[in-house]
Amino acid sequence: MNSSFLRFGPAFRVIFTLLIFSQSTRAQLPPIFDQTRAQTAQTEATVRRFLAPVKILWRTGSITNAEQLLKPGNGQADLSGQGVCSLKSDAAGKPSLLLDFGKELHGGLQVVTGQWKVSKPITVRIRFGESASEAMADIEPKQNATNDHAIRDMVVQVPWLGKLEIGNTGFRFVRIDLIDADTELLLKEVRAIFTFRDIPYLGSFHSSDTLLNKIWATGAYTVHLNMQDYLWDGIKRDRLVWVGDMHPEVSTINAVFGYNDVVPKSLDLARDITPLPGWMNGISTYSMWWILIQRDWYMHNGNLAYLKQQKAYLASLLKLLIEKIDEKNSEKLDGTRFLDWPSSENTKGIHAGLQSMMVMSLSAGADLCRVLNDPETAKRCNEAVARLKQYVPDPNKSKQGAALLALSGLVPAQKANRDVLAVDGAHNFSTFYGYYMLQAKAKAGDYKGALANIREFWGGMLDLGATTFWEDFNLDWVKNAGRIDELVTEGKKDIHGDCGAYCYVGFRHSLSHGWASGPTPWLTEHVLGISVVEPGCKAIKVTPHLEDLTFAEGSFPTPYGLVKVKHTKLANGKIQSDISGPKEVRIIR
Repeated sequence: MNSSFLRFGPAFRVIFTLLIFSQSTRAQLPPIFDQTRAQTAQTEATVRRFLAPVKILWRTGSITNAEQLLKPGNGQADLSGQGVCSLKSDAAGKPSLLLDFGKELHGGLQVVTGQWKVSKPITVRIRFGESASEAMADIEPKQNATNDHAIRDMVVQVPWLGKLEIGNTGFRFVRIDLIDADTELLLKEVRAIFTFRDIPYLGSFHSSDTLLNKIWATGAYTVHLNMQDYLWDGIKRDRLVWVGDMHPEVSTINAVFGYNDVVPKSLDLARDITPLPGWMNGISTYSMWWILIQRDWYMHNGNLAYLKQQKAYLASLLKLLIEKIDEKNSEKLDGTRFLDWPSSENTKGIHAGLQSMMVMSLSAGADLCRVLNDPETAKRCNEAVARLKQYVPDPNKSKQGAALLALSGLVPAQKANRDVLAVDGAHNFSTFYGYYMLQAKAKAGDYKGALANIREFWGGMLDLGATTFWEDFNLDWVKNAGRIDELVTEGKKDIHGDCGAYCYVGFRHSLSHGWASGPTPWLTEHVLGISVVEPGCKAIKVTPHLEDLTFAEGSFPTPYGLVKVKHTKLANGKIQSDISGPKEVRIIR
């Protein structure tokens, strides 16, 4: 080697060598290194972090040094033989243990093994669970444990003195069973592979009520877990883009994370795979929720260029909706007629909801068409709304239908709240439409009642060990129910395995569902009092409602930075507010 080359520092020598290598060997590189291909390849939006379990919840059989698994690891097998957990199968039986990782996660499992006597793989069974009892369950019809959407129960081989990474699902608990007879399995580490978008929580909420603070944070975390390649509704099951389910999720993203490309990416996917006159996800309301999300997304982000990309599809969709009004000014929507699962048997309530959704989506469509310089479509939308308002269906005691009637203006909010929403507290609430029930109660001025509903309903999940909010929850399930973070004792009801309905009976029930996050944006909007009144957050109105709280403070993301508020209730009952924000944002008090 030329001596002059050695005079340069080691860093330069490495770079120079790489340059020479790339020039001389480019023709021999495999296709994966081709620059043209690399430019078009997708990059991962998520990162991976490795977490040790926090507790061994249960064990059986011959197991020694199990506490080693609770220590942070480095993911590397080694020859030291120190600090390994031993599981032995013998004539007395085969060992198993149940690990608790402390909170709901999305991802898989990394198993690092030691050096046993014979260098051959060992067979184990791995079961993931969102509850302790799900991780203990077999796939069988009694309690409906499944491998739908994501494999959560599998038999695999782990290598001798090596590492295996397995699984891609939503879970908190993992059970490991040694399958091979007369075998010793040595485990150096068993770590969760936590896969998520590494993004900051820009929005915040803190008040004098620690339960409300925890509910706000749990809703935010639930949606964060579902912000994967696309915006999913559930990380264990329903790992799909359900457009209606996206609306409360996007409301949470707007309040917590601000702009994130997972939203337009998911909206565009739904549009591109749904040629008209088809309905998104086969459900007419879900196409209407797409319009409402587009309106809300534009209000928060003010991205006119993106909105213009929706113009042709939006105009055609609005035209299709207008055609679904009959001579009596009633909606006559086809496709699946659906609000949410708990209301799915109340056909009159669904009809009331669909009539309301037509009013809301066509009104939002008119607003968007004016922005898009399409006055003719805006005019047709307004005319259709005027017709629809001439016919008001009966919600038939459906809180879902009553909430939408109130939000659409078809029924006075105070009447909907008094006659339906406020009846029997949070009973007959649902995790998805609970958001709109809370919004309708706020419109009626019943902030006190809404806060009580949040504490009872969403707080009820936390009381049962939830760290994320569930696909559905029913207060009638709570009586004599065990917690999800404990093995159910005899005489107790298994809230996960014994409950559920419709498509989510038993363990198929998702315990991390983004559509259940409604209290998070609701608390930001109505307790902190922050609402967007001009596109792109150019103007924000702040009108707090503390009710029984002594203070509430927090932040709200805008395209220009954070708006921060702190509200304190004084001795005379008046509220003192300290508000700050970017100069580009006009604050209206």
